[in-house]
Amino acid sequence: MSIAQNLQQIKSEIPENVTLVAVSKTKPVEDILEAYNAGQRIFGENRVQEMTQKWQELPKDIEWHMIGNLQRNNVKYMAEYVSLIHGVDSFKLLKEINKQAEKHSRVINCLLQIKIAQENTKAGMTPEEAYQLLHSKETASLKNINITGLMGMATFTDDQKQVDEEFKLLKSTFNKLKNYTTLNFNPTTISMGMSGDYQLAIENGSNMIRVGSSIFGSRNYNI
Repeated sequence: MSIAQNLQQIKSEIPENVTLVAVSKTKPVEDILEAYNAGQRIFGENRVQEMTQKWQELPKDIEWHMIGNLQRNNVKYMAEYVSLIHGVDSFKLLKEINKQAEKHSRVINCLLQIKIAQENTKAGMTPEEAYQLLHSKETASLKNINITGLMGMATFTDDQKQVDEEFKLLKSTFNKLKNYTTLNFNPTTISMGMSGDYQLAIENGSNMIRVGSSIFGSRNYNI
């Protein structure tokens, strides 16, 4: 099937309240344009330089989401245009995003990344660390960020029971934190679920899924 047909298929299977982020990392501009022409407007990238180049070349009504591990020294390259940063896992990173957003007179939306997987390779903070971050005066003082929810990545495994438990952990963490709102914490988004597990994620309360290979096909990491 074509990219447009893949998109249509996925959109027909997910509820209306679920936002689809088309993960376009390593994919050429032509592929993104095919998805764009099929109505997709939200794309996710995991490398800042690659995302910035695509932002420069593609239509300006695209929403760009940074979904990968983000180093503080790269924030400045995307602060002008990024719509949502998924993987915020420390106060230092949040502070840098705030600093760069202020330079562009913007408020940048962010998600706190919670470590729900048992794999050591997965980043993120514990639910307790997220709670402490949100309740600190330092976080409350940041005027140019808006924390709109949580993000998590499940373990890469065929054990559906384990993945189900990890998704439940993110949902329960969201439920505990959502009643605590401040000027820069307005939780509405639970970003979890990828090509292999987004249906299970939606069953567990996800309202934002990050889907790449099911739309664009397998990736070429050698480019």
